[in-house]
Amino acid sequence: MTATVSYPPPTLEDRTSSSYSSYLRLSLAPVGPAPALLDGAWWPRSRDLDAELPALTAVLDPLWGRITRVTVNPTYWPVFPRKVPVAGHVVKVGWFLAEQDPHELMLLSYQVGRWDLLVIPPRTPPASAAWLMAAASDPLGTSTASRLMEEAARLRTVAETDRAVEAVWDSEGGHEARDPASRPRIPAVAAAIPGQPKWM
Repeated sequence: MTATVSYPPPTLEDRTSSSYSSYLRLSLAPVGPAPALLDGAWWPRSRDLDAELPALTAVLDPLWGRITRVTVNPTYWPVFPRKVPVAGHVVKVGWFLAEQDPHELMLLSYQVGRWDLLVIPPRTPPASAAWLMAAASDPLGTSTASRLMEEAARLRTVAETDRAVEAVWDSEGGHEARDPASRPRIPAVAAAIPGQPKWM
């Protein structure tokens, strides 16, 4: 099963209202015979677990069974609560430093099992976030969360370098050279053909 939950981009009015947290960006890998290293990706809008976890677990509870515990690596979470109230129950929050990938969120359900989500940093550019969501949701994926983040950073660097090279090329007249209308006109030259009279 593949589930992608992505609501329309919020407007400025949405961002100032209490409904802003209802926009959830989540992509889940389909269930397959051989489990991938990651079960999907989550792109929260902040590093505030109190604000972000309720919307995430509200979507995942019906799919995966009631989420009862979440663990993070504290490297990228400046503050995290011990417990978060979620739709009639409490989700306990714990952390592992060396044992857990810093870009991963682990969710546990006593009824069903465990899931690992890549956590995409909130300020990631949309193109990189889309690539990360697709890569983390690949049922044949064999990359860790940190490896995917490194690859996304490499791809961003390549794209930025390409844009910089193109900007230099354009600034040196390369763009105009591509446009046939902007090319300078070359005067026509009449060449004498052997055996033909020359016109004066």
